[in-house]
Amino acid sequence: MPNSSNMRTGGQILVDQLKIHGVDTAFCVPGESYLAALDALHDTPEIRLLTCRHEANAANMAEAHGKLTGRPGICFVTRGPGACHAVVGLHTAYQDSSPMILFVGQVGRSMVEREAFQEMDFRRFFGQVSKWSAEIQDPARIPELVSQAFHVATSGRPGPVVLSLPEDMLVEMAGVGDARAYRAVQAHPGPDDMAEFRAMLAAAQRPVLMLGGSTWTQEAVADIKAFAEANNLPVSCAFRNQDRFDNHHPQYIGEVGIGSNPALIARFQETDLLIAVGPRLGEMTTQGYSLLDIPNPKQPLVHIHPDAEELGKVYRAELPINSGMAGFAAAARAMAPVDSSAWADSVPSARQEYLSYIEIEATVGDLDMADVLRVLRERLPKDSLVANDAGNFAGWAHRYLPFSTYPSQVGPTNGAMGYGVPAALTAALLYPERTTVCFVGDGGFLMAANELATALQYDLKPIYLVINNGMFGTIRMHQEREYPGREVATELRNPDFAAYAQSFGAFGEIVERSEDFAAALDRALAADTVAVLELRTDKEAITPKTTLTAIRDAALAKQK
Repeated sequence: MPNSSNMRTGGQILVDQLKIHGVDTAFCVPGESYLAALDALHDTPEIRLLTCRHEANAANMAEAHGKLTGRPGICFVTRGPGACHAVVGLHTAYQDSSPMILFVGQVGRSMVEREAFQEMDFRRFFGQVSKWSAEIQDPARIPELVSQAFHVATSGRPGPVVLSLPEDMLVEMAGVGDARAYRAVQAHPGPDDMAEFRAMLAAAQRPVLMLGGSTWTQEAVADIKAFAEANNLPVSCAFRNQDRFDNHHPQYIGEVGIGSNPALIARFQETDLLIAVGPRLGEMTTQGYSLLDIPNPKQPLVHIHPDAEELGKVYRAELPINSGMAGFAAAARAMAPVDSSAWADSVPSARQEYLSYIEIEATVGDLDMADVLRVLRERLPKDSLVANDAGNFAGWAHRYLPFSTYPSQVGPTNGAMGYGVPAALTAALLYPERTTVCFVGDGGFLMAANELATALQYDLKPIYLVINNGMFGTIRMHQEREYPGREVATELRNPDFAAYAQSFGAFGEIVERSEDFAAALDRALAADTVAVLELRTDKEAITPKTTLTAIRDAALAKQK
C-alpha cells in the first residue's frame, strides 16, 4: 500500500536503496537522462560518486570494484551512446563472474517505441552480457527491483545486472517502504559430497589442486590453505587468479594459463585426481580446451563451482559439487585429512619445477622486461596490488611476479584491452595504503589514458608501467604465426607518454635501458601522485620465451 508519509521521487527512492544495500562507492559519466538520481546522490555523502571520463572506463572501474570486494560494483551511465560504451565492462563482469549493477538512464515512458533521442531497448541490448536486465516502469517498484538486482548479481555465479531508468519515472513521486539489505545466496556442499570427495582423495596417487573463479573471501583463502596443508596437496592457480594462494608457499606449483610451465601442464595431464575449486575450466585455464578431453576427461575430475549450470557444461566431472568458495573451503578445512604419503615426495619436486621456471631469463633489447621484473620483485611490497591489461607484456608479470595476499591481482580473464588503467584506479581507491602497479601496453593505455584526469581529481596514486613497443604486440605475434612477413594494421605511432602524463600534472618518465629502471621506479614510488613510467622495449621481445623473428622463421619454415 502507498505510504503518503514516505513520499519521495524515484531518484530519491533509488539512492535510499543503494544506502540500505551497503553501497559506499559509485562510478559514473553524468547524463541528463538520470539527473534526478544524481540530485539524490548530491544529498547522500555516504556514497562516493566518482566521475569518469568515458563510460567504458566507469564500467571497468565498477567491475574491478566488484572483483576486489565481492560486493556489486555500481555504475551509472546515460542512454544510447553511454550505454553502448559501457557494454565492455559488462562483458568483462559476465565472463569474469564479477558482481556489478549498471544503472542506465532511459527516455521517458511516453516516448518509447518512437526512436526518441538516444532510445534503445536495453533489456534486449544487454541480454547477452548480463545475468538479468530489466526496466523500472513504476517508482513504487524500485525497492523490489533493486533488491532483486543485488541478489541476482551476488548469488550463485556472480555477474552483472542492468536496470534501465526512464527519466520521467525518476522524477515521479511515490510513497513506498524500503527493502531490507540483500543477502547473497551461495550453495554449500552436503555431507555426502564431502564424504565422496574424501574417498576419492584418499584413493589418489597424483592429485593436483587448482584454485580460481569468484566468490572467494580472505577467510575462504585461509581455509583452502589449511586444507591444502593438512593434505600436503600441490596447489596451482587458474589464469589471473594467482592471489588465491600464497605463491611463496612450498606447496604452490604455478599458474595454469597462457604460457604455462610445460612441466606443470604435464602434471595436469598425468594426474589421477584434478580438484578444480572455483574456475569455470574455460579456454585459458584448459590450454584451449586441450588439457582435458571433452566431454569426458581422462583425469578423474572433482569440479566445485557456485553455478549448478556450469557443472557439466563442458566437462563431465566424476564429482560435481555446487558450492560457493567460502562454503566449500570451510567444509574442506573441517574434513579429516587423508594419508598423503603416496604423493608426498612429488610436492617438493613440483615446487622446484615452479621455482626453476620463474628464474628470470634475459630476453632482448636495451630495456629487458626480465630486468624490470627482477627489480619489481626486489622493490615492491609483498602486499602490492597488481592490475593487468590485456597483451603479451603481461606474460612477464604472470611468470615472474609472485602474489602472496588476497586480494592483490585484478585483470580481465576475458582479455579486454583498456581494462588496466581504470582497474588500477579502483584498486588504489579501495586500498590507498598499499602500492598499486599496473602493467599495460601502449595500445591498451591509450584506450583509457584520459582517466589520468580522474586519478588527479580524486588523488589516486597507482603506478602505470606502459610497455611501449610501438605495436599491438599480441596481434602481431599471431599475424607472424599465421601470415609471416605480412604485417598489417598492428604498427602504432605513439606520443611521448611521459610528457602526456606530465600534462595532467602526473609524474612521467621514460625508461630506455634496464640499468635505469630501478631509480625511475624509486622516483615514481616517491612522487606521491599517479605515475607513468614509459618503458620503451624492443619489438623482438614478444614473449618471455621467444622473439618475433623466431616466430616468423618457424612459420616460414612450415610453409616450405
